[in-house]
Amino acid sequence: MSRIASAFKRLESEGRKALIPYFTAGDPDLASVLPIMREMVAAGADVIELGVPFSDPMAEGPTIQRAMERALANKVSMKQVLECVREFRKADQVTPIVLMGYANPVEAMGAEHFADLAREVGLDGVLLVDYPPEECQEYSGLLKSRGLDPIFLLAPTSVEQRYSDVAVAGSGYIYYVSLKGVTGAGHLNVEEVASRIPLIRERVGMPVGVGFGIRDAATARSIAGFADAVVIGSRVVEEIESSPRGEEAARVGAFLRGIRAAMDEVSVKTEGAKA
Repeated sequence: MSRIASAFKRLESEGRKALIPYFTAGDPDLASVLPIMREMVAAGADVIELGVPFSDPMAEGPTIQRAMERALANKVSMKQVLECVREFRKADQVTPIVLMGYANPVEAMGAEHFADLAREVGLDGVLLVDYPPEECQEYSGLLKSRGLDPIFLLAPTSVEQRYSDVAVAGSGYIYYVSLKGVTGAGHLNVEEVASRIPLIRERVGMPVGVGFGIRDAATARSIAGFADAVVIGSRVVEEIESSPRGEEAARVGAFLRGIRAAMDEVSVKTEGAKA
């Protein structure tokens, strides 16, 4: 069983939901990556989405775009990001790491070489925003044959066929984009998202994480009431961006502890109601 599957199985047995924070590797610098990752785990993160810097991040709002620009100014490469995963694995063999980014850096490295190196360093999953599931059977096969989970997006605009394509090509979990817009947008309709999750679970047969537009503990608490995971990116990156140098990890940890506590409160109440 993969680390991602094991994490979701454990959380289900505990009556809890996964907290999946995102940040861009190399922002504010490469040396900050491991401290931030470790503090995320200490604060209660169950999976970490590690962003690969890219010059044209089409799905990202201004906050993550700025993070990408800072990381690119530091000349952070795909290989360096993967090496960060290798270093992380020396002390943590449990927490799943998902690489999140775009196709170009993978294509530049070569998909097969990338998949080999990803397995070697201890990566668990890959989410490439611009790899549509219906067109990347070979890529999906490369990852799955190496024990890696290809993770895909679904959105409010996704058609029925996309659900089927994701069910075949994907594994690990589904990232449900909760709104029509870019990361960091602030017009999340929780009730509308809640109405879609049961159908997605039924059609794809995987845990569903909800991201885009989740900015505070109250919203995370609401999402945890019906989704399998809460994904938070832009708000985490804002903490990094506004932190004094050297305090980024501590600030991220403090923010995520509030999110974790809110999510667990909902789960505990739900379990209590069942009892």
